[in-house]
Order: sequence, then structure tokens, then C-alpha cells
Amino acid sequence: MARAAYDGIADWYESEFISPQSAQDDALGVQDALRELLGPGSGRCLKVGCGTGVYADSVRRLGRIPVGVDLSAGMLRHAAGRLPVARGDATRLPFAGASVPAVIAMMVHTDMPAYPAVLREVRRVLAPGGVFVHVGVHPCFCGAFADRADPAATVIRPGYRERRFSRDAWSSQGVRNKVGAMHFPLAELLGAFVASGLTADGFAEGGAPTPITFSVRAH
Repeated sequence: MARAAYDGIADWYESEFISPQSAQDDALGVQDALRELLGPGSGRCLKVGCGTGVYADSVRRLGRIPVGVDLSAGMLRHAAGRLPVARGDATRLPFAGASVPAVIAMMVHTDMPAYPAVLREVRRVLAPGGVFVHVGVHPCFCGAFADRADPAATVIRPGYRERRFSRDAWSSQGVRNKVGAMHFPLAELLGAFVASGLTADGFAEGGAPTPITFSVRAH
């Protein structure tokens, strides 16, 4: 299996990036979206692109059993102590069809240039009546085209309509200038849900003064 982009920064991500970022999740609306859109339940909850497994306890608090899949062996070294994990490609999940009652993708769609294919795979493994929750950066207000250097004002520059991968970033303190990010305009992102056969029935935005996260619940 190919070496993943995050392998080279996994230790930095765990020790220097994700710990302070986790404290900001409520400000970004990540935890609120997970509670509101996923909600309480039972059985397995598959985290696609689980990274270091930082949302495992959030899933457990909802009564569900977290399991994770990620392409990065480096990230999984840290995740293994937090939840059961498997190394795998999100476009070829190691689960039988219609076998998982809940799936979540937490702040990872910009790491997946083939995200439409990931959504089709989520649809394949999702059990009848199951729920999928996508929580990601807001396509309209976050990306190389959005200058967020001033916390009080996001400046939108040309580039929103371009579906592209870029390592351009408004901050040198994050992961985007290290591993890059894939941008999907909002219409294309929602269209990928429709094309996959998933039916969206809930949405949320989080962050201020302009939204930073955009979340979708689908069945």
C-alpha cells in the first residue's frame, strides 16, 4: 500500500497540532454537529479517515462503538490506543455491504481527492436505516481562495469555483501547507451525495463570524 501524505507529519500532528485544536472543536461547531446530526445509538460507528482517533470518545458518549480506517500507518500508530483500527483506502473499505449502522467523516473530505468515490463506498457499507454524518471545512468560506488571516473578516478571493488540489494556505501553522487540500465547491459536494445514492436530511454550520464548518447528515 502506498505511503500516505500524513505519514511524514503524524507525530507533529498528534503532539503539536491536534491537542490544541481539539480544545477549539466546540468553537468550530464540530462536536455540536456530531451530537446533533449523529445522535445517540448503538452498534459500530465507522470513522472514515480516522487519523489519530481523536473523536473516538465523542462517539462512545453517544452509545456507539467506534472503529476506524485510515490510509496513514503513522496516524494509526496514535489511533490504535483509542479505537480498533484498520489500514485501508476509503474508496475500498474493508467492510461487507450493508454491514455498518453508522459512518462518520470528520474534517477529512479535503484530504480525499476522490471523495465522491468515498461517498459511494459509504453508501455500499451503510446498513439499511443507517446514518452517515459528514463534518468538514465549509466549502464556501475555507480554502486557498479564502483569506482568514484576520479573525474578524474572511476575504473571499477568486478560486472558489475551481475544483482543485492546492498546498496554498492562509496560515503556516496548520496542515494544509504541509499535505495540501482538495477543494470541492458546495454544489459539487452536495451533488456527490446525490450521485452516491445517499439522501441528505440534515445540515449544520459552525464557527464565527463566518462559518468554518459545514455538516451533512444522510441516509
